[in-house]
Amino acid sequence: MERSTGIWTSANIVTCVRVALVPAWLLCAELMGSGDGTALHLPSLAVALLFMALSLTDKLDGYLARSRGEVTTFGKFLDPIADKLVVVVSLCFLLEVGDVSAWVLLVIVAREFLVSGLRMVVASRGTVVAASSLGKWKTATTMVSISGLRLCRALPVGGPCLALATLSRLLLLVAVVLTAWSGADYFAKSWGVISDET
Repeated sequence: MERSTGIWTSANIVTCVRVALVPAWLLCAELMGSGDGTALHLPSLAVALLFMALSLTDKLDGYLARSRGEVTTFGKFLDPIADKLVVVVSLCFLLEVGDVSAWVLLVIVAREFLVSGLRMVVASRGTVVAASSLGKWKTATTMVSISGLRLCRALPVGGPCLALATLSRLLLLVAVVLTAWSGADYFAKSWGVISDET
């Protein structure tokens, strides 16, 4: 249930903090570097844990908004932007350090451009295209895989680190597939609107 509460609800404050912490996380990631693989690297562990906290707060602001009846237009606007910032900035960093391929970033960013453009077009025609659960799954899978890759930079070289890296890369591949799938799904649902010239 929605009610008028003003902009500065608890959920929106959490979302604003998430946005502000993204450049702070990137700065920490740049400055902390990674371990030499011989022992647990605590600065890298802190960076990984901070990313996990940023990822988990995605659920917190949504829960607060719904449970307190404080769903706002500002929150609907800012929350998905915060999600995209967390994912894209972290992937840019992983690309910089050689942990992911540029193709991963291309698919994810291209999908966001496509869906954002489609949303503007269908909204201008007075139509709302319901989002599928694919979008939530691709976001969750992406964040889990990034968390694993960040954690690998803190762990000593060995079996557990190799297993985590392999699992994280497999999850990232799944995330890329879900990203492309959810983009195609949204495009298919929007086709009736964007192809109607009447």
